[in-house]
Amino acid sequence: MIVRAHVYVMGRVQGVCYRQSTRDRAAALGITGWVRNLGDGRVEAVFEGERSSVKEALAWCRRGPDGARVDGVDAAWDEAVEGIEGFTIRY
Repeated sequence: MIVRAHVYVMGRVQGVCYRQSTRDRAAALGITGWVRNLGDGRVEAVFEGERSSVKEALAWCRRGPDGARVDGVDAAWDEAVEGIEGFTIRY
């Protein structure tokens, strides 16, 4: 089953290659979606893919790349939306 997770990551998650690492991890898991920095210091991401792969991506988000300090992850689950291709970094 294809699912969607809309995610907000809090902590020291900007300036530590969090977006690039998220893109690489999502690509390795075969997930589509996007990731971006927010003005308040959080990172926002949307993951779409098989439930098990999206769950694995969320588990990774709770750790993040080296240098990150993740204080919390909020995720809302929903049905997948057709039309997302690949995984991109939004600016």
